[in-house]
Amino acid sequence: MARYKVDITNLNTNDIKVLSNKEMIELFKRYKNGDMSAKEELVNGNLKLVLSILKRFNNDKYNMDDLFQIGCVGLIKAVDNFDLSVGVMFSTYAVPLILGEVKRYIRDNTSLRISRSIKDLAYQILNFKESYYNDHGIEPNSQVIADYLNKSEYEINEALESLRNPVSIFEPIFNDGGDTIYLEDQIADKKEKEMDRDMLISLRRALGKIKEREREILLDRFIIGKTQMEIAESLGISQAQVSRLEKNAIVNVRKLIK
Repeated sequence: MARYKVDITNLNTNDIKVLSNKEMIELFKRYKNGDMSAKEELVNGNLKLVLSILKRFNNDKYNMDDLFQIGCVGLIKAVDNFDLSVGVMFSTYAVPLILGEVKRYIRDNTSLRISRSIKDLAYQILNFKESYYNDHGIEPNSQVIADYLNKSEYEINEALESLRNPVSIFEPIFNDGGDTIYLEDQIADKKEKEMDRDMLISLRRALGKIKEREREILLDRFIIGKTQMEIAESLGISQAQVSRLEKNAIVNVRKLIK
C-alpha cells in the first residue's frame, strides 16, 4: 500500500488525528456557537479526507503540495457550511466540495504547450486558405494545402488542430440538482472492464435500499478509500464491527442486484 501514499512537504501523515463521530458532533456544536478553536480542530482532524482524495491525482503530472493546499480550501468550506441537522456524515458532504476545488484548480492551471513550428505552420495554412478562397471562391482541401506547403496531410491536420481551444477533462458539462458531471466522467476507462449500464443502475438502487450505516461504510471504503481502522475511529466502533458491517453490506448489495 506504500505506493498509494501521498507525500506532503512538512507533513507527517502518521501524526494526523482522525476524529470520532462523537468528537465531530461536539466540535461542530462548539464551532456553531462561535468557538473558532473548534473549527481548527475540525480541519486538522479531517486532513486525511483530503489525502484520500488526492490519491487519484498522485502522479508526476501534479504538485501534491499545491493540490493539498487547494483540497484544504475545500475542506474549510465544507466545515463552514456543514449542517448537523441534515443527518448525513461530514465526509459524505465534504468529499464533493474538496474534489470540486481540486478539479477546478487543475482545470484552470493546466496548459497545453504547442511548439512554435506547429503554430507557424498553422498560420501559413490560414494565410494560404484565405488567398486561395479569394482566387477560387472555395476553400482548398488538405491535399491542396499539403502540396502547396510541401507538407503531409497529417502535418496539415495536426497544425490546424493546434488552433482549437483545449478542453480540460475536469470541465463541468452537466449539473443535475447540484451533482456536477465532469468531462472525465464521460470518458471510458479502457484499462478496466466496462460495467454494463443496467448493472450500474441496479447497483445505485441497491445502495439506496441497504441500511444507512452499511451504505456509508461502503462509500468510505471503496469511494473515499478509508481504511477500516479510520472508519472505526470516526464511527466510534471497533474495526471488527466495521469489517462485519462491510461484509454484510456487500452481501446485501449482491442480493439486491441479482
